[in-house]
Amino acid sequence: MFGINGAEFVVLLVVAVIVIGPERLPRYAEQLGAFVRTARGFLKDAKSRVDEELGPEVGDVDWSKLDPRQYDPRRIVREALLDDDDLLGTSSRPRGASPVPPPPPPPTDADGVRVPAPFDDEAT
Repeated sequence: MFGINGAEFVVLLVVAVIVIGPERLPRYAEQLGAFVRTARGFLKDAKSRVDEELGPEVGDVDWSKLDPRQYDPRRIVREALLDDDDLLGTSSRPRGASPVPPPPPPPTDADGVRVPAPFDDEAT
């Protein structure tokens, strides 16, 4: 509650008893209790009015999906770079296999004999 642990709460109570005094403390505690009950009633009424105004479809919204703390830029980039199959885990290739297709077979002539690849000395 408000980041106060048990020991700090006890210290606050002792200070309140000393400052307020034992004869006025019950009256102030009663006023604090009435204030808390009134505040709870106000919040409950406000929540019911908001739910009434927005309608039943707002109750079905999964607010945890809209939490900005769940977004990890590394995960978003990884998902954008992978195939859709990889995201679903239904890829047809074995896990760890290279996504690059194998190179085409070397060129051959009409008899099936390998021909050296053409070389262009002006290309590079």
